[in-house]
Amino acid sequence: MLSLRGRSVRMCDGLVRREWMRIGGLSAMGLGLSELAHARQLATGSTGNVASFGKAKACIVLFLLGGPPQHETWDPKPDAPSEVRGEFATIATATGGLRVGELMPLTAKLTNHIAVLRAMATDDNAHSSSGFWVLTGYPHSPKNKENSLPGPPNDRPCVAALVRKIKGDRSSLPGAVRLPEEIWNTGHIVWPGQDSGWLGPQGEPWLVTCDPNKHDFRVMDIALPVDISTQRLTQRNALREILNRRFAAPDSNNLNHWAAWQAKAADLLGSTSTNRAFAIDDEAATVRDRYGRNRFGQSVLLARRLVESGVSLVQVNWTRWDSDENVAPAWDTHAKNGERLKNALMPPMDQAYSALLEDLALRGLLDETLVVWVGEFGRTPRINARGGRDHWGHVFSAALAGGGIRGGVVHGASDRHGGYPLDGRVEPQDLTATIFHCLGISPDIELNDQLGRPYAITKGQPIAAIV
Repeated sequence: MLSLRGRSVRMCDGLVRREWMRIGGLSAMGLGLSELAHARQLATGSTGNVASFGKAKACIVLFLLGGPPQHETWDPKPDAPSEVRGEFATIATATGGLRVGELMPLTAKLTNHIAVLRAMATDDNAHSSSGFWVLTGYPHSPKNKENSLPGPPNDRPCVAALVRKIKGDRSSLPGAVRLPEEIWNTGHIVWPGQDSGWLGPQGEPWLVTCDPNKHDFRVMDIALPVDISTQRLTQRNALREILNRRFAAPDSNNLNHWAAWQAKAADLLGSTSTNRAFAIDDEAATVRDRYGRNRFGQSVLLARRLVESGVSLVQVNWTRWDSDENVAPAWDTHAKNGERLKNALMPPMDQAYSALLEDLALRGLLDETLVVWVGEFGRTPRINARGGRDHWGHVFSAALAGGGIRGGVVHGASDRHGGYPLDGRVEPQDLTATIFHCLGISPDIELNDQLGRPYAITKGQPIAAIV
C-alpha cells in the first residue's frame, strides 16, 4: 500500500510525491518487483512521452573512454577551417539532412533507429570528474578534478547501480553488469561514479573483468574449481544454511545480508543459464566476425547475450588496448587524432555498434533494448600542434537508439566550430532521466541511503524531443 497520510502534492504523472517517497523507502529495504510493477501501474508515465515510458526491458551502454571527437563522428563541420574540421569528409545517412563523419559508413545506414544529441555539455575538462557526471547524472564536486577518487562527497550511485536496485535481479545474473573492465586513468586510478555509492552493496553492479575475444575465454566467478563437483557444492550450501539457522538471532540483519549474498553467489555457480549466457563460443562464426574479433566487439556481443538472459543494464567500457600509448590512450587523442581514428578507433567502433543495432533488430529485440553511445566529453574544436584534439566538456555528442527512442532525430546543435552549444543543450542528468524513463523508472523516485536519508535518483528530465 502506497498511501501516506497528510497533505500531498500530485505530480504530472498522476502519482503523489509522498507515494514516490514511500516507493523510495521500500526500494532501500528491497522493494519487490511485483510492488514496483504496481507502483508503475499507478503512474501514467514520466514527464516524457507516455507511450515510450517503460518500452525498454534492458539497456546497453557503450562508454567510450577518453572522449570521442564530435567533429569526426556525429557533428562534423565541413565548412569550418581545416584546423577545425579535420582531415575527413562527411557522408550522407539514412536520415535526410543528417551527415556524419566518413569513418562511420556502417552506422550511417542505421540512423533511422538513432537519435543524435549534438549539444551535450558538462563544462568539465577532466576525465574522471566529467565522467562521474555522465555515469551518475550528478556533477562532481569540484568540477575539473582529474584523478578524483571514489568516496564522499562524490559517492553518488552510478546509473547501473540504481537500475539494479530498483528493477532487481530478474535471473540468476545480477541486474546490472559492467565489462570488460572498470574505467581508470594512467596509473590505474579508478574513476568515481562506477559503483553503488551511498546505496550500499545491495545495488552494486557486477564487474566482469575479461577478454571475450580470447580463445580460452572463461569467467572465473561463475565456474566451479575443477576439484569441486556440483554435488559437493550442494552439500556445502546445505551446511551453510544449517549454520546460518543455528547462529541466527532475531536482530541478525548482518547475517541475513551476507546470507543473501552467499545464496546469490551459489546461484551463479550452479546456474546453467548463467554459464550459457557467457558461452560466446555458441555464437556462429559469422556473427562473431560481424561484431569484430577484438575485445570491444566481442564485449558488445556478450552484452547482447546478457540482456537476452535477463540483465537489465550492461555497460561496455572501451578502455585501453594493449597497443595504446599513454600519450593518446583509447579515445583520448591528444596526438595523431586522424591516424588514431582511421586505424585504431573508428573501424572497430563502427563495426561493433552497427552490428549490435542490426543484430537486435533482426532478433526483434531493438524495440525493447535501449542502446546508449557516449563518452565523458568531446574534443577541442581546434587541432593542436601534435595533430590531436584535447579535452572538451563544453559540447559533445551522444546517441541513443532502440527501446523508447524516436529514430532519425537530431536534437540540439553546436556552433559553427563545434565548440559550444547553440541550441538544445543537454546535461548528463537529462540523459540519465531519459534512460530511466525508457526503462519504466520514474525520474521522481527517491531512494534512501543507509542512514535513511532520501535522495532523488536524478534531477534531470527525459529529453522530450527523442522519446
